Amino acid sequence: MTIPDLDEALALLDRVRTPAEVFGDDTAEAPRVYRRLARVLHPDANGGRTQEAFARLNALWRGYRRADPHTITTPRHSYPLLGRVACGDLADLYRSHYGAAGPRDGEVLVKMPRDPRDSDLMEREAVALRRLREDGDARFRPYVPNLVATFRHQDAATGARRRVNVVDRLMGFHSLAEVRAAHPGGVDPRDAAWMWRRLLVALGFAHRAGVLHGAVLPEHVLIHPERHGLVLVDWCYSVSGGHAATDTGGRVPAMVDRYADWYPPEVPARRTASPATDIHMATRCITHLMGDRAPKAMRLFARGCRLPAQERRPGDAWRLLAELDELLERLYGPRRFRPFTMPATR
Repeated sequence: MTIPDLDEALALLDRVRTPAEVFGDDTAEAPRVYRRLARVLHPDANGGRTQEAFARLNALWRGYRRADPHTITTPRHSYPLLGRVACGDLADLYRSHYGAAGPRDGEVLVKMPRDPRDSDLMEREAVALRRLREDGDARFRPYVPNLVATFRHQDAATGARRRVNVVDRLMGFHSLAEVRAAHPGGVDPRDAAWMWRRLLVALGFAHRAGVLHGAVLPEHVLIHPERHGLVLVDWCYSVSGGHAATDTGGRVPAMVDRYADWYPPEVPARRTASPATDIHMATRCITHLMGDRAPKAMRLFARGCRLPAQERRPGDAWRLLAELDELLERLYGPRRFRPFTMPATR
């Protein structure tokens, strides 16, 4: 839409009957159309003569926003859904930003459960992420997603109400599942080592704040190859002590079916989980990542982290990290930075 003059804008408002006739079907373009018309019709630009037309424009815009199934509006922000970027275990993630006027504080992801009955799991994630921010050591917050907002959203078409979480979007990250697929022969153990170390830092941070992740699986561990960063995502299966919203006797509330054999025995048996539960699953992620390339000493170390008896497994991620560092130094000498790239980015 080109910028109209005043007469064209007034004529447009006289002949339209619905918001879609003004703003069209392109939800990305609609905010720009509104801003162009608002500049032309603003009373301050016309000596107050266009106050009625400006009010009608804003009424049409409000109607468009309410009717737009691709925008979620809350009392504080609106979140246009700009395309699905991922399908999680129970939720879809959509690219978005704050407000219809364009990015303000960077891009975000809007996470919506496909089944409204999974809203309780979405609430678990919100409780866990809030607790990690409030009670966790601030130095390690980059290891978990930043919760921007959480709210109930009612679907205009079906009336179903869902818990929706909004988190900052992570750019340049790849899941361990993607890393393994890109290295079918297994990742070099020296590269897997820094991922293992950072995963233990993420778990140590969470456990000290009183939160168990409950589903440390390849899709839920994201790494940044160039920066050697790691973020542990999808806290929907978490257990947070002392919160009524997650009080199930310390049990992991649900399992990801396709990874049923990755869980330690206490999870399918519905027994109380512990830090050793997360450590078991994290170890499986790393051993799967290396495949047959892990040296014998590393395989033996991993075996001790995955013993069937929960009480015999390591339960302190920070202590385990120190033991891992000793093993790595014996195997490879002093720590040094190793560049790591995904094949597609070379």
